Amino acid sequence: MRKILSICILAFCITAKPAIAQNDPKAKTVLESVTKKVNSLKSLKASFSINLTGGKGGNVNDTKKGTITLKGQKYHVTLTGQEIICDTKTIWTYTKDAKEVQISNYNPEEQTMSPAKLLTNFYDKEYKYSYKGEKKEKGKTYDLIELLPVDKSKKYTRIELMIDKSTSMIAGGNILEKNGNKVVYTVSNVTTNPNVPDTFFAWDPKEHPGIEVVDLR
Repeated sequence: MRKILSICILAFCITAKPAIAQNDPKAKTVLESVTKKVNSLKSLKASFSINLTGGKGGNVNDTKKGTITLKGQKYHVTLTGQEIICDTKTIWTYTKDAKEVQISNYNPEEQTMSPAKLLTNFYDKEYKYSYKGEKKEKGKTYDLIELLPVDKSKKYTRIELMIDKSTSMIAGGNILEKNGNKVVYTVSNVTTNPNVPDTFFAWDPKEHPGIEVVDLR
């Protein structure tokens, strides 16, 4: 599931630069509204769920739920039994059952699918995008955007985004992989500008006594 999280979030792809003319102007307008909204926020907190289906024989059906808190490019993700924390210099990945925290350096060039990117403008230099219409669900209206990766070596073939028209926030979507796997994610309970201290985006060993530290830096 950590792999799923890195892909989804929860994120994101390559340095190729497709010309704007190759993309759908309406899709670009919708995506830019998401970027503008998120960039106007000091912080953000939301719940999410990730469902993976597929696998050999189509036998995989795995769902994880969690929360994500963003402050600029800093993020703190919680899942059942796991936390991933980033202060833009260091990433801590804590696995509760293993009583272990892995520490690695933050490299923005490698954050192709980071949580912060998922909710901002990761799309413009990395995908061709098109507008696929509107969807009404539970009293809300969503814009549907399709993203096709420019880099054909990527493991996924298509990303579908569902954007809430009333809030200009990503509400969920699908990631379709070349191996037939499908990742469905939803974002809910969004709180804008929560009061979150910077210490929330750093690992505190005093709060986790007896945890094995694996330093990968």
